[in-house]
Amino acid sequence: MAEHGAINERAQIGFSKSAAYDQYRPAYTPTATEELLNQCRVAGKKHARVLDLAAGTGKFTESLVSRDEQYDIIAVEPHDGMRDVLAEKKLSGVTVKTGMAGSIPLDDESVDAVVVAQAFHWFANKSAMKEIHRVIKPHGALGMIWNIEDYNAPRDHKATTTWEANVQTLTWTFNDNEPRFRHQKWRQVFEDQSKTTPLSLIIANDQYFALPLGEHLEPFEVWLPKDKVWERYNTISHIAVLEGEERERTYKTFMDALNGPEVETNEKGEVAVHGNTYVVWTTKIPEDGRASLTDVEMPGA
Repeated sequence: MAEHGAINERAQIGFSKSAAYDQYRPAYTPTATEELLNQCRVAGKKHARVLDLAAGTGKFTESLVSRDEQYDIIAVEPHDGMRDVLAEKKLSGVTVKTGMAGSIPLDDESVDAVVVAQAFHWFANKSAMKEIHRVIKPHGALGMIWNIEDYNAPRDHKATTTWEANVQTLTWTFNDNEPRFRHQKWRQVFEDQSKTTPLSLIIANDQYFALPLGEHLEPFEVWLPKDKVWERYNTISHIAVLEGEERERTYKTFMDALNGPEVETNEKGEVAVHGNTYVVWTTKIPEDGRASLTDVEMPGA
């Protein structure tokens, strides 16, 4: 998603192979899902209304549907191809809508929680924060979750194996100046709230969500055939768009790492892929808890 009413072009192209994305991207574990929903205050809350923002093909939507709460789920997604894959699943209790993070097609204070899976970094900006804040009920929560393999992790993350470290290095050779989770720049939109002066807070009324962010990390390991490991890597948007010699060179570098002499395989010839599920959450600061010119005495007044 982009800030000014259009999908980020790189995301539009990179996620055009929506069926492959749905097939090869990992699902979310019940434990990570439970952690997120518990922190968002909707775990165990029957028929809670949950906005699955940037729902994509519905990887996390399926996790919501599988639970006993029978949530009323609104899945909002701007990408036509991804939204079509999601709609074709006909998930029970899910209403699929077209929309952007900066223009959510819902009424004010109409959802108990907003969850964003694998996507918040695409629209980590003030306009999206304001809009997400608008649709959440007072004292509701925003939850974010990412499945991040070692090879797509932040630069300071130590990969579990040598081949994953080598592919992590490969991943970091791509710099298209687009927002990625691994860059950690998505945190800035929250941190900026705490860097403003008391006077600017009074004037701009910019504190939308509570700080510090809550965070939980869950390691994962999955065994896959080598060709499926490549297919999974190929769902990363800046890899999916590669063509010609650059694509061939990337594929060769990836497979050379995966076929290194130190790479361990199981009896099926599968390789272990490691990573972490990042769960992040914060709560809405209600309107009556935010500073305004009407209820704060200005200096010198």
